[in-house]
Amino acid sequence: MANPIFREKLRAGEFFAVPGVQDMIAAVIADKVGFDLVYGTGYWLTASAWGLPDAGIATYTEMKNRMETLVRTSKAGVIADGDTGYGGLLNVHHTVKGYEEAGVTAIQLEDQEFPKKCGHTPHKRIISADDMVEKIKVAVDARQDENFVIIARTDAYQSEGMDGVMRRMEAYASAGADVLFPEALATNDEIRIACRDLPLPVMANMSNSSGEAMPSAETLAELGLAYAIYPSLMALAACSAMENALRGLKEQGTANPDGLFSFKEFSSLIGFDEVTAFEKKWAQI
Repeated sequence: MANPIFREKLRAGEFFAVPGVQDMIAAVIADKVGFDLVYGTGYWLTASAWGLPDAGIATYTEMKNRMETLVRTSKAGVIADGDTGYGGLLNVHHTVKGYEEAGVTAIQLEDQEFPKKCGHTPHKRIISADDMVEKIKVAVDARQDENFVIIARTDAYQSEGMDGVMRRMEAYASAGADVLFPEALATNDEIRIACRDLPLPVMANMSNSSGEAMPSAETLAELGLAYAIYPSLMALAACSAMENALRGLKEQGTANPDGLFSFKEFSSLIGFDEVTAFEKKWAQI
């Protein structure tokens, strides 16, 4: 069954932050810090597993397996990036059922053409609003657990402007979506309008893609957002730390960067305490 924590948070009506996880190391660190929801980001899970861009190259089967591993590893509820549903209506039906069986608590579906692109890259192509409405209706019909949340994303801002975004979001709400995701809005005023005028909870993507400082959670709450995802935060932080450590090794021949995580603690987080307990129980050590 889907973890009910997402719906509980939405009903509470208080803004919450959801970090993106790029791999299982990030998942256990998010557990340590105490996040009860994480975002299975398509961009970063694809990059970490296969070294590929988020351009519709990873398959449904690959991404479902990645989400299953994340659900098994993390103690948190998992919001899963489902891209376009990996094709047409039958693909959407199959994807929703598969992701629900994998144990995720929510699926995010978008109105780009298949294959898709990352939401913060140019030249995205979108399907018609009517076609996306049908996808959402299929998704709603396919789910088995009422706790399973369906998030409808539109990438129409680049091509149709704010008016197109609002029309699409209203249509997707009427089709049965639970949460609305107007991707890549340009201003706080536009976010505020979406939150004020749309009939369902609205989320936003804090992607760290522009290099500008991210607004605080307090600011986002004041705009009216239900929650925000931070898909790039841990991955970019890890990339920076790895580069700094490797430069020290290459240029100075040292392996003592500041701020290294405790190896002993990480071994515990990843499950070696349980391995030791098992070996003691069965007299293997």
